[in-house]
Amino acid sequence: MKTTFRKLRVLSVAILFIGFTQSCKNKNESVVKVFVRSASNQLVEGAKVIIVGDVSSNPVTNAYVDTLITNSSGFATFNVSPYYEAADKEQTVAYFDVIAKTETKTAEGSVRSRIHTTAVETVFLPL
Repeated sequence: MKTTFRKLRVLSVAILFIGFTQSCKNKNESVVKVFVRSASNQLVEGAKVIIVGDVSSNPVTNAYVDTLITNSSGFATFNVSPYYEAADKEQTVAYFDVIAKTETKTAEGSVRSRIHTTAVETVFLPL
């Protein structure tokens, strides 16, 4: 009886410990969302969007490149969580240059991303 109670107590403490350590993790993804608009302010579908880590920023952003095509709503959503997983634990901010291209036009911008949040940037294609 005494050993059963002891085993039950140890099991309870182990379950509580695992529960607390898992509940402390932030499960929010780190996302950069880029809208591409035409000069007439219309959302552009099918534009190629490239984000590039700005290695000359302060604080320094590690090298990173990703490319997506805008969806039917005119935006591209980049999951940059792998960037933060590979970076130092103290690095919670990153700066990215944004390049949007269609067949004939190119637009540039920049965006500041924070870990576990969604950063939004809009770039406008020239006339």
